[in-house]
Amino acid sequence: MTRLSDLLSERPWALSFAGAGLVWLAAIAFTGGYGAGGMITSALALATFMVIVGVGQMFVITLGPGNVDLSLPANIGLASAVAMTVMNNDDSLVALGLAAAAGTGLAIGLANYLLIRSLRIPPIIATLSASFIIQSIAIAYGRGLQIKPPDGFADFTNAQLFGLPVLALGAILFTVIAAIVLERTLYGRGVLATGQNMNAAHLAGVKVERVRAVTYALCGLLGGLTGALLAGYFRGASNDLGNEYLLASIAVVVIGGTSVAGGRANLPGIWGASLFLVLLLTMLNTFGVSPGMRLVLTGLIIVAVITLAGGRDRTRG
Repeated sequence: MTRLSDLLSERPWALSFAGAGLVWLAAIAFTGGYGAGGMITSALALATFMVIVGVGQMFVITLGPGNVDLSLPANIGLASAVAMTVMNNDDSLVALGLAAAAGTGLAIGLANYLLIRSLRIPPIIATLSASFIIQSIAIAYGRGLQIKPPDGFADFTNAQLFGLPVLALGAILFTVIAAIVLERTLYGRGVLATGQNMNAAHLAGVKVERVRAVTYALCGLLGGLTGALLAGYFRGASNDLGNEYLLASIAVVVIGGTSVAGGRANLPGIWGASLFLVLLLTMLNTFGVSPGMRLVLTGLIIVAVITLAGGRDRTRG
């Protein structure tokens, strides 16, 4: 048991993948093995969006206690409408629409940082307040209409290569790049150092406020891109498109092994946690559990993991 505990402490991502595997086995046992392969393919496709958003949230949370972006759902909803409007159902405008979505998210991320920095208010309050403003803009901009994507873009977001979603393959490459940025660049090391001790990082020469600004901007940009991709995948933009990603973006970071105290991140765990959450929801749907109870169970899991993570951090300290 001690050896297993040490292994999970050194590789917390292993627990999230193990949980995903157990949930998948439980689901296929219930269905008698029917649709096992299709369940994995669907889980990979849906987990892709959680991974992209989760990476942005992970960088923010790694900055230290209290850092979190609660504006992501509103960001996703607005960016999806902006992207689809710019694309105007024309595949030749897809690149421009993606750029518009990224720009929208980037602006939201920078605005979040400016609120935190200029008003000296906690990030959780600043980003939550920003989300209400963004939602109001999204309602006025989209007028509650579902805007359709170009057919080619919609087909691409649903495409498969050798039975695997193309977007999932791209997201795997993206996480590899994110890991390199986190571990091998001055910016990534600045994020980790800031999360470990902001004052010490400043004294060591880290441009702490610059690192924080870039991190919130990055999180916003990834949220904007996710909005465009979700609109393509579900074949329509809407203000509610990102609602489930408030809880999910935090859950995949925490369950995946990133320290809620900051200074320690875990990119492989985001994939394991994303698959775990998607497969868990799939299993609960298969069992006929109501939407309300699914949220309750997901929340209980997050609380349990945060408690365990907090205990592990105190022990390490």
